[in-house]
Amino acid sequence: MEQCPGMEPGSLKHGYSYNKNLKPENTMPDSLPVNISQQMTLLSAIHSPVDLKKLSLLELQKLADECRKEVIELVSLNGGHFASSLGVVELTVALHHVYSTPHDKIIWDVGHQAYVHKLLTGRKERMQTNRQFGGLAGFPKRTESPHDAFGTGHATTSISAAAGIAVASELAGGNEKVIAVIGDGSMTGGMAFEAMNHLGDLKSDVLVILNDNQMAISPSTGGLRHHFVNITLNKTYNRARQLLWKSISLFNNDLGDKAKNAVRKLEEGVKAALTPGAFFEALGLRYFGPIDGHNMEQLVKALKEMQELPHPKLLHVITTKGKGFKPAEENQCKWHAHNGGFDKITGKLLKTADSTLPPKYQEVFGEALVELALKDSRITAITAAMPSGTSLDLFQNAVPNRFFDVGIAEPHAVTFAAGLACQGFLPVFAVYSTFLQRAYDQLIHDVALQNLHVVFAIDRAGLVGEDGPTHHGAFDLSWLHAVPGLVIMAPANEQELRDMLYTALYELKGPVAIRYPRGNGTGITLHKKFTALPIGKAQIVKEGSHLALLSMGTMTGKALEVASILEKEGINATVVNMRFLKPLDTDVIEELASKTTHFVVIEENSLIGGLGSAVIDHLNTQGLNRPVLKIALPDTFVTHGNMNELYREIGFDTPSMTEKIRKFYKEGQR
Repeated sequence: MEQCPGMEPGSLKHGYSYNKNLKPENTMPDSLPVNISQQMTLLSAIHSPVDLKKLSLLELQKLADECRKEVIELVSLNGGHFASSLGVVELTVALHHVYSTPHDKIIWDVGHQAYVHKLLTGRKERMQTNRQFGGLAGFPKRTESPHDAFGTGHATTSISAAAGIAVASELAGGNEKVIAVIGDGSMTGGMAFEAMNHLGDLKSDVLVILNDNQMAISPSTGGLRHHFVNITLNKTYNRARQLLWKSISLFNNDLGDKAKNAVRKLEEGVKAALTPGAFFEALGLRYFGPIDGHNMEQLVKALKEMQELPHPKLLHVITTKGKGFKPAEENQCKWHAHNGGFDKITGKLLKTADSTLPPKYQEVFGEALVELALKDSRITAITAAMPSGTSLDLFQNAVPNRFFDVGIAEPHAVTFAAGLACQGFLPVFAVYSTFLQRAYDQLIHDVALQNLHVVFAIDRAGLVGEDGPTHHGAFDLSWLHAVPGLVIMAPANEQELRDMLYTALYELKGPVAIRYPRGNGTGITLHKKFTALPIGKAQIVKEGSHLALLSMGTMTGKALEVASILEKEGINATVVNMRFLKPLDTDVIEELASKTTHFVVIEENSLIGGLGSAVIDHLNTQGLNRPVLKIALPDTFVTHGNMNELYREIGFDTPSMTEKIRKFYKEGQR
């Protein structure tokens, strides 16, 4: 199996010169076929999980094959998460054959492996709308279907939710079966172990299915992962497993207590010697497996037997991420998710990506960090199971001994970085905005309170498109703003990102956050040399006299577009690239207040608590009575869809912004 490809040590993917007039273009066709697949004998007859109850093992496997083809065709056209759903096809079919949702509760962790679950629960006719504006969500969503027992988008939540649902059932006198399907590296997160520890104490009837594919988005890391690998290759255990497996069925027979105790002691003794079961059973969960997650007969038999055990248990299932699609099996990292537009047999792209597009912000960050790290042995890089997603795979290849993938464990990553900083190293934690939310306490308590020099490279800040509200980076400026001593920056373009990384590492001593968006940059010409930016100082990029447009990060480009339109109407605006939220450039705000009558703040962050709030607070503190219009993300959870559609929906596109600002200014002139 090929792992995530990276660059050779010391090499960089991109050069430094781009045509600044180039703008990213959509490489996908504007419209996609609505009819995802032809009628298929079994799948077309499945309208709810009830229809699976009457199928034989052979028919269940045929249904699984049809579901796999449907997922391949769906993603080849529309894009979406891919390899994870392919890996759990048989498991999903078996679960819905044995259990009865929505009465029984199946919780998918992290949720991107639930496409087949959606196909089988009354949504197959709408699957072509998956992740599209107004269509199905890319993850389980409680408001979308009663079969989605719990909404999921972040990892390691399933066992905690399952425990809560099971206890609620017990308190209400219910008889629901509760199943948590955890995989794709989620078991590396501490929350999963907290939940299992509590579940073992509760003794509630919960089945935890460990979908062990040895992968997150990139290959899983950590001691537990190696433990799983070792047990699946243990020949002695695999010979003994047949005997142990039969012992489960014996409990259903009319054996005497002595016979049952003898079987249990044999089972526990062999498990303790040969399996990772001793670890899970020490937490209070009975361990069974591992079994072949692509063998329908084994799965159905195991799940039926699990139904009869009224206590916490864990079924270890071995699957192959990308199963049934050769390109995905051979390169599971690349095919974790895909934008679509590929041949459903060969995986070949139907339209080649435009090589003239500017690099993505994450790539600019990754390359800049490598350049600096090759010259400074103090720089270390940390990721929480996202080396390719954050472009730290470049660092991993160039400086492997200073690269650390901690697994899906953001709180640990932050405190680990704090420990490195204590000893004089320069740790950089690259993390998606929405995932850093999970480590807020550690950021405050372990880093900021001790004023440790940790750099947070916050990727996917702002809206992210089709992945929707679980992945939008909508709140980071707001909750970071409240942390004392934390410097917060946002680049307007790729060069500023490079310079801000340099500034964060060498011009500051405490905690620093740099937030930047998903997607391609502006195409600005990149310079080899790094430049230190003056701390807390904004940049006036256009002079005007009527109103001031204060922008954060890449919203500077939007502000310039709006200013250009307004200027043709005789409204001259000063456009300011604020660069820093904290420390705030109060000098430029006061200077503008003496020259202009209106302030407009544009930021791709929540309306509450970001740059707009900071500007209003300072004006009020200084007794400067100036009207301020905040153009920001609404105080709601923004849905999923194409970025242009989302911008139009929330009034964040250029025409909507312009109209709001025009109205705001003209009303103030009356």
